[in-house]
Amino acid sequence: MRSDGLDPAQVDGLGDIDADAYRRALHEIADLIADYAESLPGRPVLPPVEPGSIAPMFPTAPPEDPAPLESILADYRRLVEPHATAWNHPGFMAYFPTSSSAAGVIGELLMASLAQNTFLWRTSPIGTELETVVVSWFRQALGLPEGFDGLVTDTASIGSLMALAAAREAAGLEAAQRGLPARPEVGEPRVYASAEAHSSIDKACMILGLGRDALVHIATDDALRLRSEALEAAIRADLGAGRRPIAIVATLGTTASTSVDPIADIADIAERHGLWLHVDAAYAGVVALLPERHDTFSGWERADSIIVNPHKWLFTPFDASLFLTRRMTQVRAAFSIMPEYLRTLDRATPTRDMGEYTPQLGRRFRALKLWVLLRWFGLAGLRRRIEHHMLQAQTLAGWVDADPSFERLAPVPFSVVCLRWRPAELANHAGDPVVEAFLDTQNQALMDALNRTGEVLLSHARLHGRFTIRVAFGNLRTTDRELARVWHLLREHAERLERAPAPSAASAERTPVQAVAADSRPSGG
Repeated sequence: MRSDGLDPAQVDGLGDIDADAYRRALHEIADLIADYAESLPGRPVLPPVEPGSIAPMFPTAPPEDPAPLESILADYRRLVEPHATAWNHPGFMAYFPTSSSAAGVIGELLMASLAQNTFLWRTSPIGTELETVVVSWFRQALGLPEGFDGLVTDTASIGSLMALAAAREAAGLEAAQRGLPARPEVGEPRVYASAEAHSSIDKACMILGLGRDALVHIATDDALRLRSEALEAAIRADLGAGRRPIAIVATLGTTASTSVDPIADIADIAERHGLWLHVDAAYAGVVALLPERHDTFSGWERADSIIVNPHKWLFTPFDASLFLTRRMTQVRAAFSIMPEYLRTLDRATPTRDMGEYTPQLGRRFRALKLWVLLRWFGLAGLRRRIEHHMLQAQTLAGWVDADPSFERLAPVPFSVVCLRWRPAELANHAGDPVVEAFLDTQNQALMDALNRTGEVLLSHARLHGRFTIRVAFGNLRTTDRELARVWHLLREHAERLERAPAPSAASAERTPVQAVAADSRPSGG
């Protein structure tokens, strides 16, 4: 190492850092990573910055000269760590928590060190074959039959796009070869999904040339589950109008409420009409690791494709999504292009080249970090943690149900609680537009107040048109202390809303809650 802290390879060399310097750097980075993990409880979950305030801290021009690692890591600590949303923080309860376990981080580092690109067998024999092993392990652990095969991709968005591309080919549209425009003979394609389905299904239809109009959003019941009779009616109506149904998307664990579509009924409908059935279980699919919860997923084994995301609730560093299908041949038909420069000419034995099954050619060796993670936790360790997160959600749901100032807006089948503050004085005014608008505004203010504390981060949704606060468990580091703390904060800040001064002089003797309740009384009441 030079006196200025630069490695000789940075100044004079044409190669990379030497092994000893590399080893020292990795030891220093290991300490940095571990220190960050240890410091998380004392950090704010959401950094107290505004959009556009971080970029000016960096030079506007790229560096011409090399910088010593010490300087780079100092800037990392000063500029990067403090401005990162702390997804690993025990108070992160927004969206679906994506917490990176130590085992997952180790796997990620090993992935980077091997620098595998798994698009051909020959570009990564271990990457290709370990992926088949990991997929098989997951298939067995999830209780799915041997007919399912698959691969590891980046996100559920790509997996759903792959499924619908395969469905398009399976329907005989020949879109991969001939495209869809100006082909009235195939009929207008139709895909069906719940009104609560993830927006990635809309995007997949857009990207695949089906168009957003091809996606039919099916109404849901009071529990926010797809109504199977409405699905059947929509398919029959489209058939009667000369349209071309090709696929159904069922969601097991919707994004907003984690509701579970009636998969067995939907599978019956898909089989009756010969449609591809894709199951989006990106969040909740890991619950199938629990044998006692298999009934929740009964029927998904009849699907043509399934998505489960280990990076959502299996403590895997983003990204890693499991794509399972009973129809790999159709997936290959949707994406396979084999130019001469990719052909393997020195192997007589057929090989699986993963790049033939995906939209992108280059692929990371994600199976490695999943292999490390499965080995470190074991299925028993994963099950124990999943069960604990669902118990935490049930505990919070019980507290909400017992408090007259709060209400739960959806069932809690897994680890997300959907709630809102609704003072007892307004309990009999449900549905009144004035009351609902007031509650929407106040609950948004409540969520924002909690997020500004830095102790927790919550997100929201709209359920039945109502602003809903979501509290999501699934973070590896969230203990019962954080469970109790988020409830305390919700009640504390809700009490401040109830005690807030009246919004106008006309109602100076009333709190806003009393004013809204009075203004919502029927005339003459």
